[in-house]
Amino acid sequence: MKKSVAADAPIRYRETDPVAFKALNEIGIIAQLVRTELERAAGDALSGAGFNVLNHLARLPGDWAPARLARAFQVTKGAMTNTLQRLEAAGYVKIVGDPADGRAKHVTITAKGLKARNATLARLMPAISAFTATVGEETLARLLPDLARLRAALDEAR
Repeated sequence: MKKSVAADAPIRYRETDPVAFKALNEIGIIAQLVRTELERAAGDALSGAGFNVLNHLARLPGDWAPARLARAFQVTKGAMTNTLQRLEAAGYVKIVGDPADGRAKHVTITAKGLKARNATLARLMPAISAFTATVGEETLARLLPDLARLRAALDEAR
């Protein structure tokens, strides 16, 4: 990840800002920085949203209804349908109708989709390695349980 001019600037919050807001703001900034790096690594062949869907399907295999994916990503059904159509056109996912319910669909990642996800991850590895060297793997490992707990709490509250 490239260092911005503001990277060395102290982060300023108002004294009255709640600590939870400060933490969530930091996470939001981190998410934006990661999203930018991810989109750079994905290139023109795969959008950031497309990578996220492929990553989700690679981590949590099985077939997923488009509506369930939309809920998981907190996007509209239309936005998810658009992303899935692009992924299907590229051969990255397979969308099939449910024989028991003609209106329902099931989405699965294809071998080509898994390969595209893994190739994007491989292109991200230099940035991830540099980041890990700066922050420290031990620090990241220590943060992971707290981040997972925070994610679970936010997911539960939606």
